[in-house]
Amino acid sequence: MVATHEVANQPPPLADYDVFSTDRALVEGVDRYGGGHARAQLAEIGRRAGSAQAQEWARLANTYGPVLRTHDRYGNRIDEVEFHPSWHDLTRTAVGFGLHAAPWHDTGEAAHLRRAAGYYTWIQTEGGHACPVTMTYAVIPALRNESDLAQQYEQLIASTTYDPGLRTPASKAGLLAGMGMTEKQGGSDVRANTTQATANADGTYTLRGHKWFCSAPMCDLFLILAQVEGKGPTCFLVPRILPDGTRNAFALQRLKDKLGNRSNASSEVEFDGTTGWRVGPEGRGVPTIIEMVQMTRLDCVIGSAAGMRGAVTQAIHHTTHRSAFGSTLRDKPLMRNVLADLAVEAEAASVLMLRLATAVDHPGAPGETAFGRLATAVGKFWICKRTVATVAEAMECLGGNGYVEDSGLPRMYRESPLNAIWEGSSNVIALDVLRALTRQPDSLEAYVAEVDLATGADVRLDAAVKRLHAELADPTDVEARARRVASLMALCLQGSLLVRHSPGYVADAFCASRLDGDWGHVLGTLPPGLDTKSIVDRAAVTT
Repeated sequence: MVATHEVANQPPPLADYDVFSTDRALVEGVDRYGGGHARAQLAEIGRRAGSAQAQEWARLANTYGPVLRTHDRYGNRIDEVEFHPSWHDLTRTAVGFGLHAAPWHDTGEAAHLRRAAGYYTWIQTEGGHACPVTMTYAVIPALRNESDLAQQYEQLIASTTYDPGLRTPASKAGLLAGMGMTEKQGGSDVRANTTQATANADGTYTLRGHKWFCSAPMCDLFLILAQVEGKGPTCFLVPRILPDGTRNAFALQRLKDKLGNRSNASSEVEFDGTTGWRVGPEGRGVPTIIEMVQMTRLDCVIGSAAGMRGAVTQAIHHTTHRSAFGSTLRDKPLMRNVLADLAVEAEAASVLMLRLATAVDHPGAPGETAFGRLATAVGKFWICKRTVATVAEAMECLGGNGYVEDSGLPRMYRESPLNAIWEGSSNVIALDVLRALTRQPDSLEAYVAEVDLATGADVRLDAAVKRLHAELADPTDVEARARRVASLMALCLQGSLLVRHSPGYVADAFCASRLDGDWGHVLGTLPPGLDTKSIVDRAAVTT
């Protein structure tokens, strides 16, 4: 019998490697901002993320998605979601490494930076379970607006024990938290929300209304926006299980059938007689929950940067081991141009997300909070937008092999638009950039001070910064130009960071293409004369 299915010219599996330690730009950034002492722990996360076991967890959690169980066999309303065991394995690992809350209780140096690097490393495995991890990370600064509630719940939220299942919060070894803002009639315009909250004599409130999107509904606690009559939007803490052990009125109407993020349950929720506790003053719900949103937007940036890095890693690995027309694909000049362009995009995202995380570590330093306020919005707009094109191009590097589910690239591609939509779609974020520029001038000062640290280092960057100042000085049709302004701000900031911190061949490629205009309308159009080989070699993973 003649063998007809001999396997040849296929890359070996990219598994059982250290995702963190093989990422040179990431390791350098962690060292640069004072997180080098955490290398051993981050390498442990990296080995776990690169393991064949974690890859299998990711596959199973997405193959067998969450299932809504509204009632038990006897007809009792239970409103529970069943997840595949692999979902729990992924989430347990993330919580075990403290990616959900550790920086708020870690007094060590660069706590938020270390958490950002760990989160970036770990969620390259799978993006869906990152949702409750992110929301739990973000809830603590908002919860601290109400000291009694913070004292009651914060230690359990910070616990590194993953304890799934609906039980009285005080009886659990660890808690996860979510949030609910979006309603069908308002979307991002949360002031148009109609959910009502009525005060009770015992200090609680009763909520009635509907939330159009509520992700990870099996979390233990939620921050919910509701209208208090005569006061306006107010923030409330709503537990799934009340202190007396009874189930709160938290009716899951259906799970959303989403493009991606399919391992995660996103739901519609009905409140009718739901008990909540006020977080922050009445009528100040938006400013209160914005503290949470600022952190979730940071994770949007980190998650999108991670998505880029994961896809680029796969592209370089495949083309390193795949031959065509006499040599490996990676050595073909045109493919190398594509890979180098992808690698530059990914590194530019990486250096920016690390700088944003560092700003959270230094809230008392001059300008850091103001810089983070504006630069996080800029980064959220740009990096989340760039992820779709980057992942699509990386998938194409694998050809037909990349289009099939076994490669993992289709899942990455379906995930890629999410962060550009979640926590404010691109128009909302671009307008938020303008809002920060006009209402918080110190944020622009801090941004300019950061960008100007590279003044004189590259004439192309200097010219781009000059163009940016002209854009900012022109008030004509500024709202219609919001995307243009936010894009140029992102590119100037990334250029400054790369010129200062990355190898010259990476910064040169970025400035020549993104800033100097010698770039086509698609990736893989870097100008001639760049050291594309060194760029690709730097981004490659060796196992």
